[in-house]
Amino acid sequence: MHTDLDAADVRILQLLQHDARMTTKEIADKLGLSATPVYERIRRLENEGYILGYVALLNKDKIDRNLIGYTTVQLKEHSQQVLRSFEKEVIKFHEVMECSQLTGQADFLLKVVIRDMEAYHDFLMNKLSTLPNIGVVQTSFVLAQAKDDTAYHLEVKTADKRKRNNR
Repeated sequence: MHTDLDAADVRILQLLQHDARMTTKEIADKLGLSATPVYERIRRLENEGYILGYVALLNKDKIDRNLIGYTTVQLKEHSQQVLRSFEKEVIKFHEVMECSQLTGQADFLLKVVIRDMEAYHDFLMNKLSTLPNIGVVQTSFVLAQAKDDTAYHLEVKTADKRKRNNR
């Protein structure tokens, strides 16, 4: 974490991660500050790229997205063009919630969220397998989630902590 964040900045980020609908006044009250400096801090955090946006987290059961699969994809070819082309095309699929390029045996890890196994089969047969250079595809499905967090753990680096870590 950048050292230009002080305790108030970190606390603002923590609060907004847990409830992005909090008003500037509510945040200011929790920090013991007035609303104007908190507003300015939030705008600075947005402008500096710490806050990328605000979202509503949806209940996947209510929107009929009950099946989560983690799909590894190994491509046949590994040129820069092939890797970029695959990534460019696979992120267009609305079923793909996350796409990460990996080290190791698999080239990509996809988080696929779909209605059910029939919808996954349709995704696999009519979308994913139509992309060029697909080699091996393996999917593991989530049985239960013990943790599904969206907030990062943040802490303030104080001068004392930095001194101890530098020893």
